[in-house]
Amino acid sequence: MARTREFATDEAVVAARSVFWEHGYEQASVPELERATGLGRSSIYQAFGSKRGLFDACVESYLAEVIRPRLRPLEQDPVDAGALAEYLDGLRGALGDAGSAPGRHGCLLMNAAGAPIGREDAIAERVAAYREELRAAMRRGLAAARGLGGSGRLGDGEPDARLLDRDAEACASLVTSAFALTRVDHAAALRCVDAARAMI
Repeated sequence: MARTREFATDEAVVAARSVFWEHGYEQASVPELERATGLGRSSIYQAFGSKRGLFDACVESYLAEVIRPRLRPLEQDPVDAGALAEYLDGLRGALGDAGSAPGRHGCLLMNAAGAPIGREDAIAERVAAYREELRAAMRRGLAAARGLGGSGRLGDGEPDARLLDRDAEACASLVTSAFALTRVDHAAALRCVDAARAMI
């Protein structure tokens, strides 16, 4: 019985995630979430505590199922020299596909960061942690691509380390800009990805 409920809950989270991803937290109505998940309001509140609880579950599933699988090649040891290029090419393909969720809606977390919910401490912390995860992955990918070691672990005083830190920050900023821009200026979003790709 518990296993059936867990499966139904997982399915509900994926369905609700699409609603939040498209409309944002504030604009996603409970009736729309009910229609998408097939759950009544009382079932949603029983399973997740609140609309916000459901959103939090959607953020965690987004990270686990959408973001981290793409970043995994940049987090293994050693990192392949072509891993960052593959990540950025894949991202460009996803953003360039008008039929894909990233192409239509950008990034669930970056969208939340720019919305009123982004002012809440828990969401701000989650966005900051995601951005740091992305920056660290970019650094490892750049280090591997430049033959500085797959982990990118260099001494803080070395010029290569400072250059890597600078370029990883720029690369992560370009990627998050692409996520934020794709909803309003698709061509600019793709140029951001291309600029990050050129840094390799």
